[in-house]
Amino acid sequence: MRVSQEGKPSETRFKVEERYAFATLVRCSPVTGRTHQIRVHTQYAGHPIAFDDRYGDREFDRQLTEAGTGLNRLFLHAAALKFTHPGTGEVMRIEAPMDEGLKRCLQSCVTRANTSI
Repeated sequence: MRVSQEGKPSETRFKVEERYAFATLVRCSPVTGRTHQIRVHTQYAGHPIAFDDRYGDREFDRQLTEAGTGLNRLFLHAAALKFTHPGTGEVMRIEAPMDEGLKRCLQSCVTRANTSI
């Protein structure tokens, strides 16, 4: 997958949630639902998702590893999903808290920022 004028239209909205010394936490809201859409769009924007083996930045991943984040998987979390139930037609919204591994990674980013000042 890649961004291309010949490709199917797709749109993702981005909102910066928090900035760290060497990383940024971004909320991504896909408007369309293409395969790998968020991963492709962040890579195209020059800010790939951490530990993305296909669209990522290995140097950035190395920095996160050296910072002691403990993360060894794609930093992508579906905080909420909204869809229409196929049987009832009811609009459903399901939320999931961020897992502990991602929280620890973010805390490592905060700690590193505080010790770099």
